[in-house]
Amino acid sequence: MSTVTATYIENRERVQPDDVNNYGTAHGGNVAKWMDEVGAMSAMRHAGNTCVTARIDRLDFERPIPQGDTCIIESYAYATGESSIRVRLRAYRENPQTGSRERTTESYFVFVAVDEDMNPTTVADLSVESERCRKLRTEALDGERDMSQE
Repeated sequence: MSTVTATYIENRERVQPDDVNNYGTAHGGNVAKWMDEVGAMSAMRHAGNTCVTARIDRLDFERPIPQGDTCIIESYAYATGESSIRVRLRAYRENPQTGSRERTTESYFVFVAVDEDMNPTTVADLSVESERCRKLRTEALDGERDMSQE
């Protein structure tokens, strides 16, 4: 059994010319792909097995990420089901010269742990052992509720 904080991953992608759309900003499909990949890593860190994407609960693009900026993906698992793992994902744009950062994208993904034959496999509950674990879980559950009410 892992903790919420043990599944926390932060990854960076520099937005290159082949990552952008006609407006010189990161293509939404690329941001979604980066989020999916990092989210799967958080899920796999908890499950100890391969995890596949089962659902994406809204994908809100709040602002663009310009070419040359860094896209930071923050991900962590916050809840589990029989074979599912719910993961909170947020993307930020960061100016690589100043380090200034602002959130650009938020979503909640559900991954399913699978065995070698791609059949769903049981996952353990997540442990909430520290104040940081509790804070991350509470923020995710509150954000998930807020998104579903909009």
